[in-house]
Amino acid sequence: MQMRMQQRRKPPPAPAPVPAKQPTPRRTPGPVSFAAALLLSLLLVVTFLHVNDHAVARLPLARARPSGSPDLRLLQEQEAAHQKVSSIYLVSPNTTTTRSSTPTAPPHPKLQHKHQVEVVAAGNSSSGEGCDLYKGWWVYDAEGRQAPLYREPECEFLTEQVTCMRNGRRDESYQRWRWQPEGCDLPGFDARALLERLRNKRMMFVGDSLNRNQWESMVCLVQSAIPHGHKTLTKFVNNGSLNVFRAHEYNATVEFYWAPFLVQSNSDDPQVHSVRDRVIAWRSIAKHAANWKGVHYLVFNTYIWWLNTFDIKVLKNRGADPKGKGKEGWWSSSRYALVDRPIAYREVLKTWAKWVDRRIDPTKTTVFFMAMSPNHITPEAWGGSAGAVKCAMETQPIMNRTWGLDIGTDWRLHGVARGVLRSMRRVPVRFVDITALSELRKDAHTSVHTLRQGKLLTPEQQSDPRTYADCIHWCLPGLPDTWNHFLYAHIVAHAA
Repeated sequence: MQMRMQQRRKPPPAPAPVPAKQPTPRRTPGPVSFAAALLLSLLLVVTFLHVNDHAVARLPLARARPSGSPDLRLLQEQEAAHQKVSSIYLVSPNTTTTRSSTPTAPPHPKLQHKHQVEVVAAGNSSSGEGCDLYKGWWVYDAEGRQAPLYREPECEFLTEQVTCMRNGRRDESYQRWRWQPEGCDLPGFDARALLERLRNKRMMFVGDSLNRNQWESMVCLVQSAIPHGHKTLTKFVNNGSLNVFRAHEYNATVEFYWAPFLVQSNSDDPQVHSVRDRVIAWRSIAKHAANWKGVHYLVFNTYIWWLNTFDIKVLKNRGADPKGKGKEGWWSSSRYALVDRPIAYREVLKTWAKWVDRRIDPTKTTVFFMAMSPNHITPEAWGGSAGAVKCAMETQPIMNRTWGLDIGTDWRLHGVARGVLRSMRRVPVRFVDITALSELRKDAHTSVHTLRQGKLLTPEQQSDPRTYADCIHWCLPGLPDTWNHFLYAHIVAHAA
């Protein structure tokens, strides 16, 4: 270092020349000067190599997933494999959308900055159009130009379970968030265009109460284009398992069929199904599937009913038909096995997939499978304030994430569903991957503004969210409208 400093020191000013003498010849460097130069060169080479070595070591980090992007565990044929299926991270507040120049002003002081959260659902594409509909961010539509797609009082077919504003909720900001895919736009929702696609056709949602939640949303979306007197809703058809909305002018129906496990179970009664000791027959699907024949758009889901226990009770006799005499039938006396949840889920979906591949004509019927609808019962998972209770009083999506989000979603079932759908050979099934983007919507649940055992919660019950808050189902208008917007995009793109 001393030698380098000497090398960099400016030479002293030369003395004034003496007129009588010739200028002194330039001296060549001596041995010491050569050594200094050599050492300096070596030092520069070492420094260059050191810097480049560290630069190369840092290169992989530039391609690493952002902090807070979780690696979510998937089950692949009972192997303990890990696969990245969803990443959640922040993007710049300056990111712009291509659809609207409407400012996204927040509804209250807590939303003074527009933070956009990106959800990557790896491996999903939207019907081959070159855009992943499930990769994007939530944008607040302050002026309501694109969200909500309808108003709560405008839809006479909404049930009390989901009419949160009518049931006492004070803020309506949950209705004003719209989904913005990255690199493309969702087509504007046109109820008449969808009804034209449904003309002389049937659309059926098959599954549990969350699929019924989505069915109610779809009914409200399409009914807005139908004059009063030209639309009807008939509930509890076919022993109570089927609800049918009919658009008479279009000869079209939007239906819901109750089958929480898709296969037969002791929870199949559409009105009395709160069974704690749940048992399924994972090879028995014919009884339910007989009601799905001839439907042009089938939308399946099954998830929430699987979360009651870690092990699922499965009837041992694979070929048995679970029916019999008595109030509880054959279920009460049948022998069953305890099966790990992901394994039972995979076997049920394999039974379902086999039926779809054998019985569905893909030239006449389009099949969708809805990914898992998440719950929000652990505020500490999203950094909730002290004293926060479940999803109660939440008024905005999960924002400003800098670490992994784990709200209890069983991502193993997500992986199972993707794997089974990939294995299907004859009938293409569109996987509507709503899970990661819906995990951010802790604000959109019915919470205490809903029913309990068929009755509206009393003020006393509403003041006890720890006991009564429903953080499973969703207010309408709300998040399920976005899910149906995805269906609309698939249907319209396919028809085009």
